[in-house]
Amino acid sequence: MARKAQERQTLIQVLEARFEKHLRRHAGIAWAEVRSRLEGNRAALEALQRMEATGGEPDVVGKLAGSRGFVFMDCSPESPVGRRSTCYDGEARTSRKEHAPETSAVEMAAAMGIELLTEAQYRELQALGDFDTKTSSWIQTPSDVRALGGALFGDRRYGKVFTYHNGAQSYYAARGFRGSLTV
Repeated sequence: MARKAQERQTLIQVLEARFEKHLRRHAGIAWAEVRSRLEGNRAALEALQRMEATGGEPDVVGKLAGSRGFVFMDCSPESPVGRRSTCYDGEARTSRKEHAPETSAVEMAAAMGIELLTEAQYRELQALGDFDTKTSSWIQTPSDVRALGGALFGDRRYGKVFTYHNGAQSYYAARGFRGSLTV
C-alpha cells in the first residue's frame, strides 16, 4: 500500500514539473487547482500513470467548459513510443489475415482509461506546439468513415497540420495514438 502511495506522489511531482515547465499550455490555470482534483482520484492517477509509462508525457491543456474538470492530453513531441504499431480498432486487428498487431489504438486507449483525441482536439493540441513532425497519430474516426473500412490519423508536416485517411487495419512503426483524460 505504501508503495502505491509513493508511486502516486512521484507521478504528481512529475506532472507538476511538466506543468511548470510548459505554462503556455494552460494559461490561467493554477497547479494547486489541478493537484486538488488529482489527489484522491485513483482512477485518474492510474490512467495518467499509464499515459506516462507509455511515453505520452501527459499535461494539462485546458479546462472543460462549464465545469471544474481539467483536460490532460499526451504532449510528447512524437506519438507515444509505447503505443505505436497498432491498427485502428479491434475489428481492424482481427480482420488482418496475417501479421496482426497485438492490440489496436481503440482497445489500448480503453484499457488505459483514456480516449483517442478527436480531430478538433488534435488541432487544439497542435496549436500549443509542434507535435508529430516525424510520426503520426490515429484520431477518433466518424462511424460513416469507419463503416467503409477507413480510419483517420493526423500529423504535422511542412509547418501544417494534416488529417489523412488509411485502411483501419494498417499499422506502421511510426504511427501510434494520443489520448485525453478529463479530471
